[in-house]
Amino acid sequence: MIATGTLYIISAPSGAGKTSLVKAVLAGDNQVRVSVSDTTRAKREGESDGVDYNFVTMATFDRQIEENVYLEYADVFTNKYGTSKNWVDAQLAAGVDVILEIDWQGAQQVRNFVKDAISIFILPPSQLELRSRLQGRGTDEQAVVDHRMENSVGEIEHYTEFDYLVINDNFDVALQELLCIFKAKRLRLAQQQLRHQQLLIDLLVK
Repeated sequence: MIATGTLYIISAPSGAGKTSLVKAVLAGDNQVRVSVSDTTRAKREGESDGVDYNFVTMATFDRQIEENVYLEYADVFTNKYGTSKNWVDAQLAAGVDVILEIDWQGAQQVRNFVKDAISIFILPPSQLELRSRLQGRGTDEQAVVDHRMENSVGEIEHYTEFDYLVINDNFDVALQELLCIFKAKRLRLAQQQLRHQQLLIDLLVK
């Protein structure tokens, strides 16, 4: 029997380093995939459709909301982001762990549908460092950076709703902490019983 995968929710205020950490997790753990969200925002330089996001029009996104396509969706800074329900279900059924990179609002929606999802919140070491990272991107105008900083406290207030808290002060340390969460979950009794069913039967033969 194939063990079903685990759904992981990873949230953070903009600029905390969530995307970079998730990319590093994918590079270091071949048993996990990240969900590619639909978004109505414009494609940034270096991004690829179907890889970073599925870039869709606002009309398409709204139609898919009506068709109940999304496991979760949210309005973020005048754009919309959503996660395909069918894609996530198919990956989990195949025994693959799935990461959803979503905000706290999306996390609340997902918890209503997937009760055993594991949620992780990533924090920056300080507000000063958060502003520095946002400005260091070089992709947003100062007004956008200021707006993201104004919203960051409201986002951070929701950290208590999550199962795990990771402080991204040192990137390598934060990455190892994330990887440990994934590895520890796979060693829980229920997962190991499914994964090593025949071995356990053989070991109990008298």
